[in-house]
Amino acid sequence: MKVSVEIVNAFIDGDIGGNPAGVVLDANPLTAQQKLIVAQKVGLSETAFVSNSEVATIKLEFFTPVQQIAHCGHATIATFSRMSELGLVQNGRMSKETVDGTREIIIDGSMAFMEQSRPIYTDVLNTEEVRAALNLSSDVPLHSISIVNTGNAFLLVPLHNASSVAEIQPNQDLIKKISAQYDLIGFYVFSSETTVPGRHAGARMFAPRYGIDEEAATGMAAGPLACYLHDRKGIDETTLFIEQGHLMHPPSGSVISVDLQLVDGCITRLMAGGVGRSIQQIEIDI
Repeated sequence: MKVSVEIVNAFIDGDIGGNPAGVVLDANPLTAQQKLIVAQKVGLSETAFVSNSEVATIKLEFFTPVQQIAHCGHATIATFSRMSELGLVQNGRMSKETVDGTREIIIDGSMAFMEQSRPIYTDVLNTEEVRAALNLSSDVPLHSISIVNTGNAFLLVPLHNASSVAEIQPNQDLIKKISAQYDLIGFYVFSSETTVPGRHAGARMFAPRYGIDEEAATGMAAGPLACYLHDRKGIDETTLFIEQGHLMHPPSGSVISVDLQLVDGCITRLMAGGVGRSIQQIEIDI
C-alpha cells in the first residue's frame, strides 16, 4: 500500500523556518500499527493522520517515530493550514477529535489556532537533577522550575539570557529518565530575550522520551509557557509570542502566537496558533 504524506512546515517565522510535520489527509484505511510505520518512515518528530469523525470536523491522531501521543501543536497547525490551502476547510470555527476528547480550531486567513486547556502547575524541587540533565554549570542560576500542563505536560526551565539557552548541551538520557518519572513530553528551556522586539520568550525543546532530541516549534509547549509567563512572571498581556528554533543548531526560526482567555483573572483556556506552509509531498510504502 502506498500512503501519500504532505510535509508541512508549521509556525514559520516570516517566509522561512518552522517545524516540519507529516500530514496524511486520508487515514481512514490505516490501522494504528500502519500509522506508526508511516511515522517511522517519514522520520519527522510527528506525523498527523486525518480521518472521518462523527463528533468533530475531523479526527486527528499523532504519531512520533516511537509511539502515539495525545496532542501535537505543530502537526495540528500543519494539518489545518494545508487543508485550508486546499480548500477543504474555510475561515471560522471548527474542531478536531483527539484520543481524549474534542478541541476547538479556528482558521483566520493564513493562520490556524488550536484550543488548549487551563494550565495545571506542579513545582519542581530537585533543581540539581535538572541542572545535570541540561549540563548547566553551577554558576547558572536555576529557580521557578515548574511542570505545566495544558493538554500535555512540559518541564519549563527559565534561564537568565538567550546565550545560556543557546549553549545548552543536553544529556538526552537523563532528560528521558526525568520525563518518564514525571510523565512529561519533554523540557522547554527559555529566556526572555528574543530576536524580534515585542516577543515574550525564546525557547528550545528537548523530548527524547518521544524520539525527539530537539524540534523547531512546539505549540503544546508554547501554550504552557505563555500561561506561566502570565501567571508566574507577571506579564499582563493576553496575547503572547513565543520564539523557538532560532537557537537550534542549525537554526530554524519559528514563532507561536498564544491567546489566553481569562475569567475573573484566571486562565480558563487558550488558543495557540501560527502559519503553516506545504513544502513537499512524498509517498510511503507500507
